[in-house]
Amino acid sequence: MTTAQQLVHAYETGVGLPASGDADVPDPGARLAATLPVWALAAGSVAAAGAAADRVRAAHGLPAGPVRLDADRVTAAFSSERLFRRGGSAPEFFAELSGFFRTADGWVRTHANYLHHRERLLRALELAPDSDAAQLTTRLGAMKGAEVEDAAAAAGAIAARVRTEGEWADSPMGRAAATGPLVAVETRDARTSTAQWPTATDTPTALDRHAVARLGVGSASPTVERPLTGVRVLDLTRVLAGPVATRTLALLGADVLRIDPPQLPEIDWQFSDTGQGKRSTLLDLGTDLATFDDLLAAADVLVTGYRPGALAAAGVHAARHPGLIEASVCAWGTNGPWGARRGFDSIVQAASGISLLEGTPNRPGALPAQALDHGSGYLLAAGVIDALLARADDGLARTVRVSLARTASWLLEADDRSPDHTAAAPPEEAATVTHGELVTAAPVFAEYSDYRWPAPPYGSAQPFWVEATDHYHPA
Repeated sequence: MTTAQQLVHAYETGVGLPASGDADVPDPGARLAATLPVWALAAGSVAAAGAAADRVRAAHGLPAGPVRLDADRVTAAFSSERLFRRGGSAPEFFAELSGFFRTADGWVRTHANYLHHRERLLRALELAPDSDAAQLTTRLGAMKGAEVEDAAAAAGAIAARVRTEGEWADSPMGRAAATGPLVAVETRDARTSTAQWPTATDTPTALDRHAVARLGVGSASPTVERPLTGVRVLDLTRVLAGPVATRTLALLGADVLRIDPPQLPEIDWQFSDTGQGKRSTLLDLGTDLATFDDLLAAADVLVTGYRPGALAAAGVHAARHPGLIEASVCAWGTNGPWGARRGFDSIVQAASGISLLEGTPNRPGALPAQALDHGSGYLLAAGVIDALLARADDGLARTVRVSLARTASWLLEADDRSPDHTAAAPPEEAATVTHGELVTAAPVFAEYSDYRWPAPPYGSAQPFWVEATDHYHPA
């Protein structure tokens, strides 16, 4: 059994499923080459999502077959930022104040891509708002890594001390991150009125009647290509892991409505890179919670990327809704001393020891892709799909959780390292799709030539549910 197949079985065992048949995992060559088995994480997480989709097809009496992995497609999807182009131009992956910086006793990694995170970082380090990378370098060089980490956390900024894998494993945070299944699924005592699969109907609710009439969309039934037709997903995630999960659900036919706060705009290219097949709306939960509650009442799935407890603090109580699948992704997990801290893929790599393993003697490094994000995203999608299937059987609500740190723990514990690996091969440009001036990675599943539509204009949809079909394309 390959390491990728072991990951699939670890997922299925963790959520209480019998092991599926082994996916056909191709030899990746130098794709995603690294010291740690990044290819196994990529192929295994995609295979887990594909196997879950096949379970839905089988439940609908639709043809299902073994999951087929294409090495170029998987690599392109996991390296999508390297393939993204708008008008021929590549995006800037990290902002000026994001990256590795020396401290008095080692290294830290910062993340300041969002303006509010940049402002918090500079405030935490007592630097002027217009400080540049040189000034940040000087300031961090006079501090110890633990000081930087603690000051950032206290200010809501994002920075982590670069640790060895042993330091991480022996820390309370590392022990908490390594505990529990890859995808945690809990049953909640909140039943739907009937135990059945959600179905799209011709009769809209009062909330979406206007939108349905305006768009001219109607009922649809699950198909081999769109087995999740009829499923409604509210997407409250940003950046990468959560959007990858919801993009996967949209590809498989779910009606995904992404909600962003008007006061915190998303980074444009990241939205375009992960928003395919979804609708996008802006909604301030602080001033229009009633509209969100109406949407939530008609939803099957809520996917969030908030830190534990943040959603409830905003007045959202998803657990009250009968039958709702509540899915979440966070950096550090819900337990342990870092449960309430912010984090991103690059920060988890730094804290967990991955950066030192993938670096040189003179400088920390990184995985050849943001594999913790992407892998966690596909695992979360698999968990949501299987939770929907379980709910169709017993009518019970469920909570599905993944964390980047738990995914990192699996990667660090895998036993087939390659410290003498060759350089990672770049993703193939042939594994892309083009819409006008926009070039993005093609869907990770080789059976799909493209998404139903490219990312719509940001915030272009009204906060209504519609009965989405393949004929629906947001303007």
